Amino acid sequence: MFKYVIQLILGCLTLFMSTAISWYEGSDIIDNSLEWKYSTPFSQFFNIEINNGQDISQLDYFVYAAKFQPFFPTIMTVSVIYIFAVLIFIIYQLNRQLAIILSGIISCVGIVSSGIFLNSTTDGGNVFFWITAVGALIFICISISLWYKKIHRLTYSHNN
Repeated sequence: MFKYVIQLILGCLTLFMSTAISWYEGSDIIDNSLEWKYSTPFSQFFNIEINNGQDISQLDYFVYAAKFQPFFPTIMTVSVIYIFAVLIFIIYQLNRQLAIILSGIISCVGIVSSGIFLNSTTDGGNVFFWITAVGALIFICISISLWYKKIHRLTYSHNN
């Protein structure tokens, strides 16, 4: 269990650092008024009228960073995938069925997320398509693997 806790701590530290850097890089949108229409989905969702850069939702900073400077947002996403994978293995030791269900749900979220980025016109969007698609595939494999282990144990225990 100690090795999982260390992995979670390292994953969370990586997530925290990459989030801070992504947020900082994304704040460049304040000065790029040409992108306000195309890179502010959260401001638009919350019906925020953008008159100047200070009106932009801070969540849109991440969108802008992902589109134009995707390195640290990519690290953020990979960190989240890694943290979820470690959590799935911890949960599996406590409740096998719950771990299988959660990994299935995470894979579905990954599939939907990759669909959002499917026809992106930016390099960052294409990177995120592949990261979320591969992340979904990883969790599908985890789910199938955990399910197979559970079925195999049930079959083995019934035969003995």
